[in-house]
Amino acid sequence: MTVTPNPLQRIRADVRAMHAYVVQNCDGLLKMDAMENPFSLPPDLQEKLGQRLGALALNRYPGDGAVQLQQALARYVDVPAGCSVVLGNGSDELISLLALACAQPGAKVLAPLPGFVMYAMSAQLQGLEFVGVPLTADFELDEAAMLAAIAEHRPAITYIAYPNNPTATLWDEAVVQRIIDAVAAQGGIVAIDEAYQPFASRTWLDRIRAEPERNGHVLLMRTLSKFGLAGVRLGYLIGPTALVAEIDKVRPPYNISVLNAEAALFALEHADIFAAQAAELRTQRAALIAALRQMPGIEKCWDSEANMVLVRVPDAARTYAGMKARKVLVKNVSTMHPSLAQCLRLTVGSADDNALMLAALQASL
Repeated sequence: MTVTPNPLQRIRADVRAMHAYVVQNCDGLLKMDAMENPFSLPPDLQEKLGQRLGALALNRYPGDGAVQLQQALARYVDVPAGCSVVLGNGSDELISLLALACAQPGAKVLAPLPGFVMYAMSAQLQGLEFVGVPLTADFELDEAAMLAAIAEHRPAITYIAYPNNPTATLWDEAVVQRIIDAVAAQGGIVAIDEAYQPFASRTWLDRIRAEPERNGHVLLMRTLSKFGLAGVRLGYLIGPTALVAEIDKVRPPYNISVLNAEAALFALEHADIFAAQAAELRTQRAALIAALRQMPGIEKCWDSEANMVLVRVPDAARTYAGMKARKVLVKNVSTMHPSLAQCLRLTVGSADDNALMLAALQASL
């Protein structure tokens, strides 16, 4: 009997063994699981943006809009001399492009754990070995362990999320700099991921400006998702021009659509509105943390420098299910790493959203 070949066998075994990234169904739920901006554009700006998007030449490939956006972002962040900007379809694409550009035989990627899942996933998909270094019990960088791992593995890429996801930790500046120095001694690249920069008290860009040579192997990533444009999918990477030029070579042509670019340009023209929204979320974060620390049943609530708060509860699965039954969706991160046992990650929302989330949490503990 003839056996029909299975085309699935053409798919890499490690890919077949993977689980796809799952976006939770949020129909009818208050969505507090993905660190999104809860504020929509004011109606007058919605109308103006609609007119601009409607006037675009959608029948043409993207033209100079991406270049205009690069220039606008360079002005917005005041890019240091000798540095350039490359755009990505969200930070996820930039992480993948960096792995692709560094995918030489034996190359490794190193990052603290728990951390953003895409660092390890992009390494695996591009054939690089991933090395995870556990954080301390309070989710601080284990400096000795990081330095030892860098010396042993000589990673091509070392990721430092600043602040970290899902812990919302903004690590000690001096420790981060010593890790950056150690990577320099091995000839590696450091990627500082500042996805949550609008909510943090400091940025590594200041250190790059202050000591450009010492940080000459550092790439800084940001995203407009936390700026308030999660649906636009626009990330950008800043770094020394020579390094950025190499990463740009593996970027797909036309990776930024005319719609993405125009929406981002429009938002930058109204950056003051988004800055005010971020300031309001920082205020609401303080109130949310204070309320959580007074709530019976919350075993621990960590400090936050992002638009999320990590809490430990007696039974994360039961609490998560209870909140979902009460129409509030949060993130159960318990299975991501042993140190996150019984932890939930809560998005910081508006005052009204936070009140609903706190009520559902209290009722579900």
